Amino acid sequence: MSGKNISTQILVIKLSALGDFVQALGPMKAIRDHHTDAQITLLTTAPYADLGRATGYFHQVWVDDRPSVFNLSAWWSLRRRLGGAGFARVYDLQTSSRSNFYYRALFGEKPEWSGVASGCSHPHNNPQRDFIHTLDRQREQMERAGIEQVPLPSLDWADTDLSRLGLTDRFGLLVPGGAAHRPAKRWPIDAYGDLSCRLDAAGVQPIVIGAPGEESLGQEISQVCPSARDLVGQTSLTELAALACRAELAIGNDTGPMHMAAVAGCRTIVLFSGESDPTLCAPRGSQVKILRRDNLADLPIATVVGELEL
Repeated sequence: MSGKNISTQILVIKLSALGDFVQALGPMKAIRDHHTDAQITLLTTAPYADLGRATGYFHQVWVDDRPSVFNLSAWWSLRRRLGGAGFARVYDLQTSSRSNFYYRALFGEKPEWSGVASGCSHPHNNPQRDFIHTLDRQREQMERAGIEQVPLPSLDWADTDLSRLGLTDRFGLLVPGGAAHRPAKRWPIDAYGDLSCRLDAAGVQPIVIGAPGEESLGQEISQVCPSARDLVGQTSLTELAALACRAELAIGNDTGPMHMAAVAGCRTIVLFSGESDPTLCAPRGSQVKILRRDNLADLPIATVVGELEL
């Protein structure tokens, strides 16, 4: 099967994480536009289900509970659901060992499959795929599957009501967190406190955002700058998207919410350490600047402030 409307049932797989999900918004929109008459289902994990629904790209969203290898009944249930849905094509935007296993586990005749699973119909078999930026890699994957027009990720659907937050007209987002097991990717928290004070002095309300479990970071910044609004762990992902669209600027570490800020188009400064390579994973957008130091403790506050042009 080939062509624009290959089936009434299409599956898109994108399980995690936030930055990766945001960068996949372009391919998701391309799939929606390409298969105009299809019923498109997203398979994702619980934290991203509401975000997937909010985009408007999917007719339904399935939650993958990511069962352990020992939970045979859950594996069987997921396998039966995937195999019984009648998907004629699957776009695997996760391209992980787990999503590859889903291909191997399907019953009977397998659907057309775009991804990296061995034996799939539309393989992204570029041997250099792991050495190119995520957006370029996904665009190439879509081209291999016959989708030539892939827009950049967009948050034009992000219209969540933020009235409960009581925001000022001018605010900037601070993202001091990141993967807890990679502390070297974080700019020192006292630098964020200093930056908050400078934003406040310039008439821009500092809004601190982050994931549950990072609440201490917001508290530390608020102690240094009492006018900073601590929303760490208090917003949904759809609210984060809307915040990014309304923010004047965003400064943060190499972590998921910065991809939202970049896509939203606000002035975005992303801080990279030697722990990750911006050529492969940096947020992209119309007003993105990357500041990198092997050790982020060596990045002066004055350098960051200078880039903001307050």
